Amino acid sequence: MTTLAESFLADLDDLDDASDREQDEQQQDDDDADEMVVDDIDNLNYDSLEAVAHLRASDRYREIMQRVKDALGGKEENNRVWTGPSEEDPTYRLLVDCNQLAVDIDNEIGIIHNFMRDKYRLKFPELESLVHHPIDYARVVQAIGNEMDLTMVNLDDVLPQATIMVVSVTASTTSGQPLSSDILQKVLDAASIALQLDEDKSLILQLVQQKMHKIAPNLSTAVGTEVAARLMGVAGGLINLSKMPACNVQVLGAKQKTLAGFSTATAQPHQGFIFNSDVIQQTPPGLRGKASRMVGAKCTLLARMDAYGQDPSGLAGEAMKAEMKKKVDKWQEPPPAKQHKVLPVPDMEPKKRRGGRRFRKMKERYGLTDMRKAANRMNFNQAEEEYIDGEDTIGLGTLGKEGSGRLRIQAQQQKQKLTAKSQKKFGKRLYGSAGGTATSGLSSSLAFTPVQGIELTNPLLQAQQEDAQRSGTESYFSEYSGFRSIKGK
Repeated sequence: MTTLAESFLADLDDLDDASDREQDEQQQDDDDADEMVVDDIDNLNYDSLEAVAHLRASDRYREIMQRVKDALGGKEENNRVWTGPSEEDPTYRLLVDCNQLAVDIDNEIGIIHNFMRDKYRLKFPELESLVHHPIDYARVVQAIGNEMDLTMVNLDDVLPQATIMVVSVTASTTSGQPLSSDILQKVLDAASIALQLDEDKSLILQLVQQKMHKIAPNLSTAVGTEVAARLMGVAGGLINLSKMPACNVQVLGAKQKTLAGFSTATAQPHQGFIFNSDVIQQTPPGLRGKASRMVGAKCTLLARMDAYGQDPSGLAGEAMKAEMKKKVDKWQEPPPAKQHKVLPVPDMEPKKRRGGRRFRKMKERYGLTDMRKAANRMNFNQAEEEYIDGEDTIGLGTLGKEGSGRLRIQAQQQKQKLTAKSQKKFGKRLYGSAGGTATSGLSSSLAFTPVQGIELTNPLLQAQQEDAQRSGTESYFSEYSGFRSIKGK
């Protein structure tokens, strides 16, 4: 009997053997597919147009084009209202098929264009460098044919005048030779097929423009029916487009450019289908990258609204488009000029002054003294006295002048009045008691006299005697004198 660990190891061995067999089978299938591709390329006949271009002969192409013609001819019911999921709507499925077929037509036209260039290069090798567009090239080849003198060919309806002149001058000096009837017929048939494919593509775009307003009204209004149809076709439907992030919607349809040695300064990456919208085409080249990110974000929001039928009228798409254009115009505005603040008119209105005891005390503390006021005054027709302070010359004004109206100008000592609490605290610290009436601790009743030496005196009586002996002038004009108490009779 096997244990649990041994059974696990046996199962792991079986899994390894099965994976090895699957890898061998996959490798063998890949080798067979590569051999089949090589055989097809070897057996491919590039002289026959049907070997390289086979889209028009497919049943899918014929079926879709017949449905497109029926829809444009009014044979389908246009007023039919679909009540099921939008992904199963026949009109929606037709638009998705038309988008995929339009991409296939573009690829087919490119293949036919290469076939025509290879064959017609023997006749006019310089033409492919002068006319780049595949449809214009096919029309020019149809018009010229095997003619060597282009003055006999009318190209006014095909190319502009400047290009016609360059093509005519180049054709007169070309080294090409006339083509044989077989090769010329193949080239003309290829040109006819390319023009027919272009007409079918125009029919598809016409149908898409008619039907996209019903399938995705907001997205079609914002970026155009053609761009909306291409986005929806590449994404695989409106629901899949609504689930994609904005950064991926921006690069849908972008192709990698091969610069072949040219500068990358002018190469703009991430140019998808939304670059063909009106908002980005009307934006300056320097702001198109920023505008593409904005349009990609708006397309995602509008696709979500259309996928779940939130606004069938398309008003949200119009509002989004107006908002995008407004933002682009805002980006192009110059920065606002620096505004210089105008100074107010001096003394236009009286300033609000703060009143009260605190303001009066501050005004007294920082106010001008009488000496400073006198130094700021000047007498008429009298020179003021000056003194030099370093490099400055300072005038004295009316200080020391006669006729100032004052007997003597003295510096007034500004005393700061203490509160009751501060006076009590200050008196306790000086005299050791709460009241301010206590005598100083330095006063003594002993006095030293030259006759008796030390004698006992009354300090208060001595202060009164000294005050009585003062002169009248000193008592009146002394800075420290005050009112005296009048004794009763």
